[in-house]
Amino acid sequence: MAIRPILELPNPVLRQRAKKIRRIDSELLHLAYDMVDTMQQANGVGLAANQVGELKRLIVIQLPDEEEVRIYINPEILVRDGEREVEEGCLSIPGYRAMIKRSVWIRFRAMDHSEKIVKFKAEDILSQALEHEVDHLNGILYIDHMEEHQKLIPVEPHDEEEDGDNEHEHETGSHPPDSASSTGLWTPGDDPRDTEASLRIK
Repeated sequence: MAIRPILELPNPVLRQRAKKIRRIDSELLHLAYDMVDTMQQANGVGLAANQVGELKRLIVIQLPDEEEVRIYINPEILVRDGEREVEEGCLSIPGYRAMIKRSVWIRFRAMDHSEKIVKFKAEDILSQALEHEVDHLNGILYIDHMEEHQKLIPVEPHDEEEDGDNEHEHETGSHPPDSASSTGLWTPGDDPRDTEASLRIK
């Protein structure tokens, strides 16, 4: 498989809604496996197809304590319950983190790569990862969940090396060495929410 460049804000693709997948074929599975390789190379816990420039409702997840990689097609969050504050970052907004609110638990449904429908209740980092990635498919970034008065927390490179990158509680980390997506999008210290693409594309 291959490592794909990860799109970063203010790329407008990140603000577009992904389309429902009608057929699972070899091309889609190839994309899924490329996304897995890209996520692992970036030390991430999750990745949505929007982030590699494909407007398809496809996400991949790999929790830090699991060897299994989860591939979910047309994922849906059916129920959300409770509210908790978590630290979150994003491979598409490198160098920053923020405290936002996520659900305590969710009920989730999707199709896996073998075309089997899966339904389950998720909590902790899994529910956070799923909410984060489904948000991506809807053109929503974690910074959209911040209050106006909140500030993003800059992440130093040594913090990324120590914590790793998981798109969720520790996400913001190194990118694939051949990624051509992001130099010079903003000056360190600027707030990514001030970029033009921070306004959602309907």
